[in-house]
Amino acid sequence: MSVTVRIPTILRTYTGGAAEVTAEGSTLAEVLADLEKNHTGIGARVLDDTGKLRRFVNVYVNDDDVRFAEGLGTPTPDGAGVSIIPAVAGGC
Repeated sequence: MSVTVRIPTILRTYTGGAAEVTAEGSTLAEVLADLEKNHTGIGARVLDDTGKLRRFVNVYVNDDDVRFAEGLGTPTPDGAGVSIIPAVAGGC
């Protein structure tokens, strides 16, 4: 299954500046593995040392937050959009 992955500005150094790239996989885990294979280094920014999604990174498949779906096992149907969004913290 081919999906479009939207890359946040902070991670575009791994994609040669591309804001969107394609990746293959039927689950989010497979998509992230393919993303890492083709854009070495990006996986470590999205996954922690145990292979789980980092707490400060939000990932959506289409409009669904994977934390409330099946996490890394979330299906990624052909043509789906995957968005990687780093959490932003701050305040006054």
